[in-house]
Amino acid sequence: MEKVKINASQMFVLVVLFEMGSAILVGLGTGAKQDAWISILFGLSGGLLVFVIYYRLYLYYPDLPLTNYMQIIIGKWLGRVIGVLYIIYFCYCAARVLRDFGELLTTTIYTDTPLFIINSLMILTIIYGIHKGFEVIARVGQLYFGIIYIMAITGFLLIIFSGLIHMDYLKPILENGWKPVIKTFLGETITFPFGEMIVFTMFLPYIKEPKKIKLVCMGGMILSGINIMITTVINIATIGTELFTRSNFPLLTTVGKIQLANFIERLDVLFMLYLVIGGFFKISLFTYAAVTGAADLFRFTSHQKLSYPIGLLILFASVTIASTYAEHITEGLMIVPIYLHWPFQIIIPSALLVIAFFRNRKKKSDQTAN
Repeated sequence: MEKVKINASQMFVLVVLFEMGSAILVGLGTGAKQDAWISILFGLSGGLLVFVIYYRLYLYYPDLPLTNYMQIIIGKWLGRVIGVLYIIYFCYCAARVLRDFGELLTTTIYTDTPLFIINSLMILTIIYGIHKGFEVIARVGQLYFGIIYIMAITGFLLIIFSGLIHMDYLKPILENGWKPVIKTFLGETITFPFGEMIVFTMFLPYIKEPKKIKLVCMGGMILSGINIMITTVINIATIGTELFTRSNFPLLTTVGKIQLANFIERLDVLFMLYLVIGGFFKISLFTYAAVTGAADLFRFTSHQKLSYPIGLLILFASVTIASTYAEHITEGLMIVPIYLHWPFQIIIPSALLVIAFFRNRKKKSDQTAN
């Protein structure tokens, strides 16, 4: 494992940037329609409970990443096999997010630029960041954190002063009962983005102040969850439920409607700048987790050697993962949560925690007996 240390504030920033990443880009919770914000709150609550599982595993093995302590809990060979599956999972998630941001740019600004070129530029920047190290990525996160919030507050105020918000669009609340909300919560919002905190099981040993990990990570999740919920409410209240559920990028549609004093308009560039920053950090952390996990499993002395092959694998996967963006979104909403997110984010970590609990209790009993 790379010998680096970051402070609590840097970890907090990374959690917020990671969680908000692509969740702001797509219409989260559209299955619940105007009640999407309720399903997001449910997802945040469930995500916090899931993070407790990751945190308890960390307490048992505070100096080891997921791919390492997995071998201790369930045995060397089975642990390595599942560890490899986690590396593939992190690569797949990175490829999905990279495809999201590539599609956004090619369908809005760079309409004549091939998707492969846009994704290549992003992944090369990420590989460069990985070569510089985790501490550098954390410091860059701190630098951009303030910039992002200034842009977000500015955009929020402009939307209000433009008179675009119609709170009636949020009514009637629970028009179709709790079923769509619960279905969206279980099938989407608990796993995306909150369950994706599984990636931080690879980074928790890097923090200088272990006692602050729970507060920092859960605080970052709560802040990002509130931000995502507010964004969703603004999107629905501005463009209406129908357009919110049909739009590929609801926030872009919302920002495009800003028009103030007959000269403040076309602020799409601020939206794009934020999303490129958020996308960079989300893809970087998934890629970094895959690289460090592979280095740990296959005993590489330097993780930098793996950044290029894994980066190229993610780039290739991002352009071949689906033939169209519609297929990509359908796959992400219908297939990935059930067959990938739930097993890797919830089922396997829960099983590991149960086994670790009994293993450590037995160890304590043996020590007491001796």
